[in-house]
Amino acid sequence: MKQTNSIFTQLYQTLNQIIVGQNIPIQQLLIALLTGGHVIIEGVPGTGKTLTVKALARLIQAEFSRVQLTPDILPSDILGTNVFDLNSRNFTLKKGPIFTEILLADEINRTPPKTQAALLEAMAEQQVTLDGETLPLPNLFWVIATQNSLEFEGTYPLPEAQLDRFLFKIIIDYPDIAAEKQMLLNVQQGFAAKSIQLNQIKPIATVEQIIITRQEIEAINVQEKILDYLLGLVQQTRKHPDVALGASPRAIVAWLQTSKTQAWLNNRNYVTPDDIKTVALPLLRHRLILKPEAQLDGIIIDSIINSILKQVSVPR
Repeated sequence: MKQTNSIFTQLYQTLNQIIVGQNIPIQQLLIALLTGGHVIIEGVPGTGKTLTVKALARLIQAEFSRVQLTPDILPSDILGTNVFDLNSRNFTLKKGPIFTEILLADEINRTPPKTQAALLEAMAEQQVTLDGETLPLPNLFWVIATQNSLEFEGTYPLPEAQLDRFLFKIIIDYPDIAAEKQMLLNVQQGFAAKSIQLNQIKPIATVEQIIITRQEIEAINVQEKILDYLLGLVQQTRKHPDVALGASPRAIVAWLQTSKTQAWLNNRNYVTPDDIKTVALPLLRHRLILKPEAQLDGIIIDSIINSILKQVSVPR
């Protein structure tokens, strides 16, 4: 366990050297990877979202594909299609970019619901059905979808039921002044994100190690009092006066799984209340829906989550 854990410490440190000033989002991304849950990354342009995913794929030696989602993209552009070969007089399958281990779906809210649904079905079932034939996707299959937090014109926001299928919603904000200064110093020394040679990044882990680690995490011990604490938090999300839609049963299972991953990263074989608290924000912020009057009052969903964490007593 310790040897594998040190590998992910190296992953975290290496990504922080490539992407300056995004420590927390990188940590959350690694938790999602080890838990096996898909991710939405939301942030302003130019904060290194695409570069982070590309670098991570290289570091774990995973197959990587990127799709720039637009209003005119069709489900077949992502999933693939059967093409008629005039020479052989047979249909041959032309696989789409979804047949990969890590898929970056850029600007998911810019593509119509039909294409969104095709992508999310593959995420849920880990398989694609084309012309009646079911084709499995790789064991690692992991989707990272991005969306711009500022642009709403010409977009198709994901419905609540589809958002719930994402494990985490990770917010990438502007880096602090010290981090931006370090970025400027890096540029002065010749670093350019556009020209970075990903094939020069030395791999640290393998896809097989990720799969094995996921199995180790499943064996993490969770005491009954921790389960009761988790249940209390979920019940509080459903009772909160400012919340119209609380955490779903899928959310509580995901909360338990990510808490176990957090414990594993801390070199423990048991879950603590702090593990549960650490993953609460990215796990809940896209699942809880505020009441209209709360939205009008300018209440922020993260502040609601933090207040819920304070309202439930921690087990001793």
